[in-house]
Amino acid sequence: MYSQLFNKLFNFIFYISTKYKIDESHDVSHSMNVIHTSNEIYESELYLDPDLKKFEKTIYISALLHDMCDKKYMNENEGIENIKKYLKNDITDYELKNILTIISTMSYSTIKKNGFPKLDFNEKVFHVVREADLLTSYDFDRSMIYDMRVKGNNFEKSFNNSVDLFNNRVFTYGKDNLFITDYSKKIYPSLESNAIQRINSWKRILKLK
Repeated sequence: MYSQLFNKLFNFIFYISTKYKIDESHDVSHSMNVIHTSNEIYESELYLDPDLKKFEKTIYISALLHDMCDKKYMNENEGIENIKKYLKNDITDYELKNILTIISTMSYSTIKKNGFPKLDFNEKVFHVVREADLLTSYDFDRSMIYDMRVKGNNFEKSFNNSVDLFNNRVFTYGKDNLFITDYSKKIYPSLESNAIQRINSWKRILKLK
């Protein structure tokens, strides 16, 4: 059902990642992880909220393209315009509007600054994609990759920066009530535990106390 659309979306991700030098911490592999996680949340929530079915395509497109306008790599408005031009002939204006709303308001920093946005469509759609992105951020190695590749730090500095990031941000998601779906509330403690294990594994490798 979605194979032709996904083929076009992945070609766009490859193009934008190359043009704006988006590294592997936010490129196609991350997009794939987010769409799989979005699908898991979506399917787990569907029986509670059947209205989500109408927004399946919106969820999947938002999950795949959410970092293709990331201000860490480009001017956000320019990125939004790129997405708008690329999608306008393949989806309805309503779908496009909702997708652009999701990807421009779902980031952690935006939520911490402004809170959850008031939406004129099913708010669960927004949370499915947003929470999928948060759940994938428990990948500690991904954080180090970003710090090395984008910030240009050496390995030890990137490790320490990532530990600080997890302690001050990632490990606070739960207590900050950033998860509203049952799926995310259930799974995030195990992801947190895995991240702690990976940090401790790196400490052993690096001979750190």
